[in-house]
Parts: sequence; structure tokens; C-alpha cells
Amino acid sequence: MMPAENPIPRVSSTKSSGQLLKRIYDWVLSWADTPYGVPALVLLGFAEASFFPIPPDVLLIALCLSRPRCAMRYALAATIGSVSGGVLGYGIGYGLWSVAADWFYLYVPGFTPQLFQYVGDLFTRYDFWTVFAAGFTPIPYKVFTISAGAFGVNLPIFILASLVSRALRFYLVAGLLRLYGDRARSFVERYFNMLTMLALLLVVVVLVIWNFFPHN
Repeated sequence: MMPAENPIPRVSSTKSSGQLLKRIYDWVLSWADTPYGVPALVLLGFAEASFFPIPPDVLLIALCLSRPRCAMRYALAATIGSVSGGVLGYGIGYGLWSVAADWFYLYVPGFTPQLFQYVGDLFTRYDFWTVFAAGFTPIPYKVFTISAGAFGVNLPIFILASLVSRALRFYLVAGLLRLYGDRARSFVERYFNMLTMLALLLVVVVLVIWNFFPHN
């Protein structure tokens, strides 16, 4: 399975839903074999941050494997698209959630009223770190972008946390594939989510140590 904050979701147990997602997945991958792979990656990152079910990691991996020397460029494209889409998601939550909520709960993988409220409770306590964790780890990013707007998270904080976390995530994927090529693919696909969680834990430990010990 491709590494992603929200692996290809199973919205329904019906065969038709699974077939639809498989067609979308294959369509996303097909852009890696065209001259439009980078624009497609930007648009995919943009759309996935608010409603699209397939994460940009899927296309990012395919592009990095096909042209390893351009891996950092692909990571930049994914970051730009994802953070820009996150701002759109924030805008949806901030200005349209009262009329769009039912549609998202029904049609967008990862959205439930219970999860939305849970994320809102996290925002009231952690602000920056909630967005950072969502952008860097397997937690569905789109849930957090829209929730951030709906619960009135400070917009500059939201953008900064999204930029840092999304860049770390995509550059880590691209860097591994740039250095090790196809040899890293199975590792990335199998263990990347665990790797990002460990990286997040390391950041938290460093911050706790920094705040615990006196320093000049």
C-alpha cells in the first residue's frame, strides 16, 4: 500500500465503490508517464487537501522513481499544491461548513461528525501541533484543514504548521527515493507511516527536553 495520511479509503463495502476508487487510483498514476506529471502532482495535492480521496504520495513516488534526479522538485510541487489546497479547505470550513457539512459527511472519505468534533477539541488545546501532526502523519489531512477553518484556528498558524509538516513529509519521501531509488520503494510503502510517527515523536521529545531544562 502506498504511504499516505489516508490510505485509499473504503467508503463503502460495495463492489462498485471499490472499482471506482481503483479507477481513480490508476488514473492518478497514469499522469506519471506524461509530460504533465508535475502540474498533475500540484493539482492532486491541492484537491486531496479538501476532498479528493487519493493522496499525492501515490503520484510523488511514481515520479521520483521515474526521474530520481528531479525528486526534490517533485517534493516542492507536492508541498505547494497541498498547502494551497489546505488554505482552500480552511476557507470551506470557515465560510461554507454550515451548508457543506452534510455533503462532506456523505461523500468524502474520512469525514464523520464524531471525528470532526474530536478534531475540534484538539484544536482548542493544541492549535499548531494539531495541524502539524495532521500534515506530517497518516491522519487524514483534509479533515484537519476544514476543521481548522470551522473552529477558527489562527490562519497564519495554520499555514505555517501546514507548510512545515507537508514539506517534511514530501521531502522525506523524495529524499529516500532519490538516494536509494527502487530499493527504497518497498520500505517507503510498508513502513513510511510508522517512520513519520516516530519522527513526530522525536520532535515532541526534543521540545519537551528543551522546555524542561533551563537554557540561556
